[in-house]
Amino acid sequence: VLFGLLKGLLARRKDLKLICTSATLDAEKYSSYFFECPIFTIPGRTFPVEVLYTKAPEADYMDAALITVMQIHLQEPPGDVLLFLTGQEEIDTACQILFERMKSLGPSLPELIILPVYSALPSEQQTRIFEAAPPGSRKVVIATNIAEASLTIDGIFYVVDPGFVKQKVYNAKVGMDSLVVVPISQASARQRSGRAGRTGPGKCYRLYTEQAYKNEMLPTNVPEIQRTNLGNTVLQMKAMGVNDLLHFDFMDAPPVQTLVAAMEALYALSALDEEGLLTRLGRRMAEFPLEPPMSKILIASVELGCSDEVLTVVAMLSVQNIWYRPKEKQAQADQKRSKFFQAEGDHITLLAVYQGWAAAKFSNPWCFENFIQARNMRKAQDVRKQLLTIMDRYKLEIETCGRNFTKVRKAITSGYFTHAAKKDPQEGYKTMDEGQVVYIHPSSALFNRNPEWCVCRGPPLLQE
Repeated sequence: VLFGLLKGLLARRKDLKLICTSATLDAEKYSSYFFECPIFTIPGRTFPVEVLYTKAPEADYMDAALITVMQIHLQEPPGDVLLFLTGQEEIDTACQILFERMKSLGPSLPELIILPVYSALPSEQQTRIFEAAPPGSRKVVIATNIAEASLTIDGIFYVVDPGFVKQKVYNAKVGMDSLVVVPISQASARQRSGRAGRTGPGKCYRLYTEQAYKNEMLPTNVPEIQRTNLGNTVLQMKAMGVNDLLHFDFMDAPPVQTLVAAMEALYALSALDEEGLLTRLGRRMAEFPLEPPMSKILIASVELGCSDEVLTVVAMLSVQNIWYRPKEKQAQADQKRSKFFQAEGDHITLLAVYQGWAAAKFSNPWCFENFIQARNMRKAQDVRKQLLTIMDRYKLEIETCGRNFTKVRKAITSGYFTHAAKKDPQEGYKTMDEGQVVYIHPSSALFNRNPEWCVCRGPPLLQE
């Protein structure tokens, strides 16, 4: 959207100079979009990387990846290993299996230091990946695609690439984004192999065939605008005065049906009128850096007299998972988590967690004791302060409802009524808009409570 606006501006302002810099973007595509502008390339200092493919597709990429890591450790010269997996659950499982395999081989082998890294891991554990392995030992870093470009880890000479990534994709059936595992693109594969050539010549073990790389993988990643919910994008464009969305010069045009679905959702929230123009409510919603349903919830909470509580709920929903569940202490973590569960559901549970943290004077030790990620709680606190500033600017009253959580639930329903689901006599729940059969996720505070109705914001509260 930003590039579309800038392109229009460049056509009118000949004095304006625009420089786009990136380590990963498709320069030819950008040059073509911006009137065949020149490309300047600054080569990085990299070493040669030997790329190895499998002869046949792997039936179990996790098992193949762990076997490859063990073979590298036992047979290859010194150098650390980087293994790419799709998410926390896979990474924790891989760490556990590798630990057990090394233990079963006895103490005579060189030490293999196993280090996970994913966004939900506490900061102090993430930073361990940058520490050099002691002489005579080797470290293996098991990471999500965060290590493709965001992190540079010295000492990596071997990369193991199973060829998959977890991506956010819009699920039209349930009207929300879902995280799904998909094959990586050729561009991502090149990024991953390049990690092995930062500090010296390296090797990349691709656990897929060369045929799959050349003929089955997409050249580049599917742009996010073409695979996610566009509610907030459409709302912001309308607020900027861009009303003809179908003819807007997107660099990567989203599917028309996704744009239409976004406008229908905004109309249902009363953010757009019958002509597709912003309403007064829609203009106010656009002032908040939130998804439209959450903006609606926040504004509705002022009228319901529960804005203090809803501010907290929205802030907590705006950050990644706050819970920390280490593999070796899962039962203990689950027990601590269940103490916060509220009969009214997950939103009120998040409110209870924040209020408990506030009562403990926003203490880090309190978070550690309760298996809660202090870093994400701090982010929620920052989001809350930011939203509070916006509400003050527009003179929206901050009022507490005490323990009258019915008001909070009414506010939440005002934004997520399209995600309401009713208990089905046969099994699970059925969503009201599409009649999709869904189930309450085992991690939810409502699991096994079987309420007649529930409203969800999206996965992981509901699963198909």
